[in-house]
Amino acid sequence: MPNTMGLMGKKIGMTRVYSEHGGATPVTVIQAGPCVVLQKKTVAKEGYNAVQLGFSSKKDNRLNKPESGHAKSADKGGFYHIKEFRVDDPDNYELGQEIGIADLFKVGDLVDVNGRMKGRGFQGVIKRHGFAGGPAGHGSKHHRAPGSIGCSAWPSRVIKGKKMPGHMGTNVVNKKNLTVIDIREEDGIMLVKGSVPGSKQGLLQIFTK
Repeated sequence: MPNTMGLMGKKIGMTRVYSEHGGATPVTVIQAGPCVVLQKKTVAKEGYNAVQLGFSSKKDNRLNKPESGHAKSADKGGFYHIKEFRVDDPDNYELGQEIGIADLFKVGDLVDVNGRMKGRGFQGVIKRHGFAGGPAGHGSKHHRAPGSIGCSAWPSRVIKGKKMPGHMGTNVVNKKNLTVIDIREEDGIMLVKGSVPGSKQGLLQIFTK
């Protein structure tokens, strides 16, 4: 990802909002932040500039010793989710600082949303790769099969990367240039136009542009 600050959030679900002229816009409801700065990383020490943020507080009795020690410098407790965001100058942030929606986003902004897509299980080549399939008529013995996957004499192996049946989904997907339709700061909620990756309650990263 580029050197852009952002927040972690949770996908609540989808709904629609109406314009004053009655037009409906599909939106995704995201609970974004607040996130807490747990660590600052610099070029001098780690080789790159970044801030490490924590999201979704975890009770102290749920922390193991490494987690508890890592969270001690920020003095904000532990978190279920910890991610790094590349920034140009980590000195703009302080350990323990809380960053909310209004600190980074406003209505009309374009944002990139990163999340893990839903799992689809084991799928065949038609669903997984969009193969056309074979004839559907009587007598055909080739309906949804992948067909030939290589030659016998040469190269006598299946070429790496060949499109075949297999596990589908659970990839990390980045959707770009989604418009922020509304921000409800008091509820920690933002509405972005269109869909975002993942299922309800799934973890998201929302990046500024």
